[in-house]
Amino acid sequence: DAGMKATAKIAVFDTTLRDGEQAAGTRLGSRDKIRLARQLARLKVDIIEAGFPASSPDDFDAVRKIAQEIKGPTICALSRAVAADIESCGKALAKAARPRIHTGIGVSDIHIMGKFRDERYGKTLEGKKAKLVALAVDAVKRARNCVGDVQFYAEDAGRAAPLYLFEMLEAVIDAGATVVNIPDTTGYTVPEQYGELIRGIRDNVPNIARATISVHCHDDLGLAVANSLAGIRNGARQVEGTINGIGERAGNAALEEIVMGIRTRADYYGLSTGVEPREFFRTSRMVADMLGMPVPANKAVVGLNAFAHSSGIHVDGFLKDRQTYEIMRPADVGFTGSRVVLTARTGRAGLRSRLEKLGYELSKQELDTMYQRFLAVADKKQEVLDEDLVALVHDELPPVEQNLKLEYLHSYSGTTAIPTATVRLLVNGKTKEGASIGDGPVDAVYKAIAKLTATHAKLLRYDIRAVTEGTEAMGEVTVHLEIGNRRVMGRGASTDIIEASAKAYVDGLNRLV
Repeated sequence: DAGMKATAKIAVFDTTLRDGEQAAGTRLGSRDKIRLARQLARLKVDIIEAGFPASSPDDFDAVRKIAQEIKGPTICALSRAVAADIESCGKALAKAARPRIHTGIGVSDIHIMGKFRDERYGKTLEGKKAKLVALAVDAVKRARNCVGDVQFYAEDAGRAAPLYLFEMLEAVIDAGATVVNIPDTTGYTVPEQYGELIRGIRDNVPNIARATISVHCHDDLGLAVANSLAGIRNGARQVEGTINGIGERAGNAALEEIVMGIRTRADYYGLSTGVEPREFFRTSRMVADMLGMPVPANKAVVGLNAFAHSSGIHVDGFLKDRQTYEIMRPADVGFTGSRVVLTARTGRAGLRSRLEKLGYELSKQELDTMYQRFLAVADKKQEVLDEDLVALVHDELPPVEQNLKLEYLHSYSGTTAIPTATVRLLVNGKTKEGASIGDGPVDAVYKAIAKLTATHAKLLRYDIRAVTEGTEAMGEVTVHLEIGNRRVMGRGASTDIIEASAKAYVDGLNRLV
């Protein structure tokens, strides 16, 4: 209708740094968050949800630094409908050019009776519902005292009673909410139902014209993207999601799929975004590398097989006319056939320039460290590709202080030999050396490190991958470690996979410490 066509642009809200980071076993430091925020700004998303400041000092610091350094997108911080959370958001966003606070409360009967069962919220369901509307209004008003742009999330809206949801939204818009977020928190809805919910909000909330409707869908039934597009089709003008669809449980809606769906099917949606799609591939790989969550080859839009054709009849048709089996060009999302190759003859300036193009801005000291490692790798494998550089950045410039550092490693194994490892570590400035045997060389190395550090971390997961092709390729190892209820990811890269394994384990221990 005319009201919908008047706003033909969809605002893109990226929550990779907040909801995406909640994916099991992942945690980003503020250095990595800022790097990723810079890349999201290059991608030209409209809003970056930088974190949940009240959740930890690290998250507060990351949001504060992103708000201060990243220009272009609106910088958003999450809070519960709690005064202390909202004040924390206000402080963290103080230096942002365009700040937004995202506050909210549960609206489904399941959430209300589960989270607010205490009688201070009311003795009956109806009493609790009235109390929650008052809490929501108060939260929005508090947030408006800090910033001019307030987004309200109605948690578990997908399972809420529609009339109560309408009542809640009308109240928070009157209180000053500029955006109302309708999350399908548990991935429960289906496209037709979710689309009808968004249309119901447009038709039944009297003051809805004063706010933007946002959609936020989870992928528990594999419908997050379909639900998001159904919401857009029915009047939502902001869409939320993460790069690669990462997130808790089965993940969030994948932003690259939504944006390319709108772009590829502009004939159907008649809408557009301000996103620069040629940055998708680079952003996707950065997220995958930082969080240790590789992109499946068959992943839509950014998977390595997304533009691969092997069936004889498909290849024949593709060679005759690209459009036979391809609805997007690889270049549209940043795939490129040409690969930049660096060698040992590449100077510091060339290395700095390439790293900046990949989204990494290094200080002089960091560049010096990287250059020495780059030369060492270039001597071993002659040619250094973009993927190698990304692995080296993560390996040489970790996001946490290195209380433990690998100084020397020797391992011995064979078909008839007992695998043995000798390790020398720098532990808080003091050199320690020890040896151990194990089931294999990696097991022996890990036992030696555990003995030297007197730690008892449980190895939950060990992943190894070749960064590039060829037998001389660098290998990257990621490990997931756990002590008590703390879980971290460690990573290491080297042309020697045993060394990469040791570095990953030491990196994980540094994060645990």
